[in-house]
Amino acid sequence: IVHHPWVEFVKLAATYSKVNLGQGFPDFPAPDFLTEAFTRALGGGNHMLHQYTRAFGHPPLVKVLAQFFEKLLGRDVDPMTNVMVTVGAYQALFCCFQALVDEGDEVIIIEPFFDCYEPMVKMAGGTPVFVPLRPNPPKDGKLMSSADWQLDPAELASKFSERTKAIVLNSPNNPLGKVFSRGELGLIAELCVKHDVLCISDEVYEWLVYDGKQHIRIASLQGMWDRTVIIGSAGKTFSATGWKVGWVVGPNRLLQHLRTVHQNSVYHCATIAQEAVAQGFQRELMLYGKPESYFVQLPKELQQKRDWLVQSLDGVGMKPIIPEGTYFLVADISQFKSDVPEVPNSDEPYDYRFAKWMVKNKGLAAIPLSAFYSEAHKNNYTNFIRFCFAKVRYMANRTFVPTMAAVKGNGIWLRPTDQTCGIF
Repeated sequence: IVHHPWVEFVKLAATYSKVNLGQGFPDFPAPDFLTEAFTRALGGGNHMLHQYTRAFGHPPLVKVLAQFFEKLLGRDVDPMTNVMVTVGAYQALFCCFQALVDEGDEVIIIEPFFDCYEPMVKMAGGTPVFVPLRPNPPKDGKLMSSADWQLDPAELASKFSERTKAIVLNSPNNPLGKVFSRGELGLIAELCVKHDVLCISDEVYEWLVYDGKQHIRIASLQGMWDRTVIIGSAGKTFSATGWKVGWVVGPNRLLQHLRTVHQNSVYHCATIAQEAVAQGFQRELMLYGKPESYFVQLPKELQQKRDWLVQSLDGVGMKPIIPEGTYFLVADISQFKSDVPEVPNSDEPYDYRFAKWMVKNKGLAAIPLSAFYSEAHKNNYTNFIRFCFAKVRYMANRTFVPTMAAVKGNGIWLRPTDQTCGIF
């Protein structure tokens, strides 16, 4: 349906990169308490954990998720009717679009967007309608923050019509790292209520929020619980992306349709992974808000990695946009136009050319930002590229090491022996 840039960039990274800051997954281990829970479930005496469990979610997992969301949303959540477990957040998204979007329905997608939203809407017979976040650079020459990318209220309102079925909200946002403020969410909520529109709220990065910012759940705003489906991910929550355990939380009137799609496609998710994730959540429920909670520790570690990468990229002449959340960081690469050769007779956008040049010549892989835009708008956003800072390292000699190759001039050097690098 849509050309998929990942296939090409994953292949390039595998061929050339010494350092891959392209794809979005951590290269550090999942927490011990989680892997230990998995081992216990695997080797413990309960042989039924090797068999089917309840199709819509392993009872211990839906129960603890319901308890967690009652705390987060300040309302009753029924584990059997308001929670469903999916094969990662990806299948949760697929269920949402298949269950809730009909032929001819319009679905508003905020740009830049996680790239599967558009093809999934089209597969359900819907029509994507795009509205971009627009950058407002700070006047004082300071680095831009993801908060400086904002919706134009009038432009957003103009996208709602009687054909609008849903809006997809992704906060914290991949690729920008933007965490939508209460005011911005209030604006979206008001329009949803006014036009009777559903909200598909992709909140997989809900715990990865920095600088004391707060992730606000749109379902907690007035009039929104009954029209919102919240999507979450154990992969992002517990740094175990390969486990593919996700969930949806929402009102039964919407979830009943998702259950129909789920039981007629995937039917069931791996029991042992669900058991281990349930134990992870039980631990986090006990430690909620305490310093030793993983949900408190992980963002602290990632914020440090973010800051190292910001400093490194700034040092070589890129302009990083400081993200408030996620493990992604977008940087402005317009300073490098003279370094990257033109390709004759090609209409390939500059960010694609830059990303290919960087991986082939510098061994550093990243993803062009225009891959996260619709055809209509992608040409306006070709001066940026996305890095995943979850893989950034720091060396004991106090040199900044974003495991990053020499990008511009001598600013960053690469030691081929151990494939680490630093900045002078």
